[in-house]
Amino acid sequence: MPQAGTVYLDHAATTPIRPEALEAMTEALRLVGNPSSIHSAGQGARRLLEESREQVAATLGVDPIEVVFTAGGTEAVNLAIKGLFWRRRLETGARRILVPAGEHHATIDTVEWLAGLEGAEVEEIPLDGLGRVRVDALAAALERDAPSVALVTMLWANNEVGTIEPVREVAGLAARAGVPLHLDAVAAYGHVPIDLHALRRETHAPAGAGLVAISVSAHKIGGPVGVGALELDRSTRLEPLLHGGGQQRRIRSGTQDVAAAAGFAAAARVAVSRRDEENERMSRLRDRLVAGVASAVPDARLSGDPEPGGRLPGTAHFAFPGCEGDSLLFLLDAAGVAVSTGSACQAGVPEPSHVLLAMGRTEEEARGALRITLGWTTTEADVDAFLAALPAAYERAARAGMAARATSFDR
Repeated sequence: MPQAGTVYLDHAATTPIRPEALEAMTEALRLVGNPSSIHSAGQGARRLLEESREQVAATLGVDPIEVVFTAGGTEAVNLAIKGLFWRRRLETGARRILVPAGEHHATIDTVEWLAGLEGAEVEEIPLDGLGRVRVDALAAALERDAPSVALVTMLWANNEVGTIEPVREVAGLAARAGVPLHLDAVAAYGHVPIDLHALRRETHAPAGAGLVAISVSAHKIGGPVGVGALELDRSTRLEPLLHGGGQQRRIRSGTQDVAAAAGFAAAARVAVSRRDEENERMSRLRDRLVAGVASAVPDARLSGDPEPGGRLPGTAHFAFPGCEGDSLLFLLDAAGVAVSTGSACQAGVPEPSHVLLAMGRTEEEARGALRITLGWTTTEADVDAFLAALPAAYERAARAGMAARATSFDR
């Protein structure tokens, strides 16, 4: 649970662990036995591990064998992108990676690494003004030379502004082009229905092409930090990142964390079973928050798709004019409200949100970004506390204005 006295509205970064997950994980920690051992203690651990795998698989529309547990969403994304690229390059010589602008840095940094050290040719696909990938531009990139495309990778829902992407359309394009598609569903998991097999059937995906891989993480749905999964369709091969033991279909070696898997499974089971009612509850709270911000700071600009069902239910992302998002964040934090910005800081210099820039916003708007995200512990009182703290925080941040971009390092 959040620290006493803190109003926690940064659930997209991580959400408090659910009691069901904590109980399952604590109980599993009492077990002794490596799940790869063949004695009874090891097989007891194996039984719990595979039961957990089955439960996670059921929430994602895959077979248990298609769930590859990882150390988190970042590893799952790296395994999917690097593994698919290496395998396609080996088998077909394909080197192009099609990736929308405004992706999470787990993807951005991975494809940049592949471009710098592995000869990948990264082609950025533009977003529209709501943060949604331009399907026409993606189709044109595939039509230009599909055999040269190693893979397409994109978010299921944007982690900053919450816009839900046209997943089915993109999966259909990839299937028809004979190109594998990976979806980073870390932000979407627990909020939107995910069914890999159903999407493959609907898009008539051939073996190894279309939607073949989905990355998820436990701590975004109330599970423990440090465990995630890559759902990899059994028709698809990729090169592993790790070697040494061949556990998990020779895709991911290493002794498997039974307790983390048990906590992940418990959180997944609860999050998915309560998804509809929680989405409705969070949508109401989010709409109340959005209306309150519009009243307190009329010039604040809402980001993402404003239509019902067009974005994640717990996400409210704004560009506040005339101030740094970081200043606003620190002032709200001092008032006991935890939120986040859409920016990354490097060397102490505030940087604009790359997502807002990709959406066509100005640099000033992108520097004034603030993301407020709700979760399973959020209450009306939390929303009220944020709205009460916002006017004074914004007034002070606006008085401070925009920070100078030059530093002593630039001299």
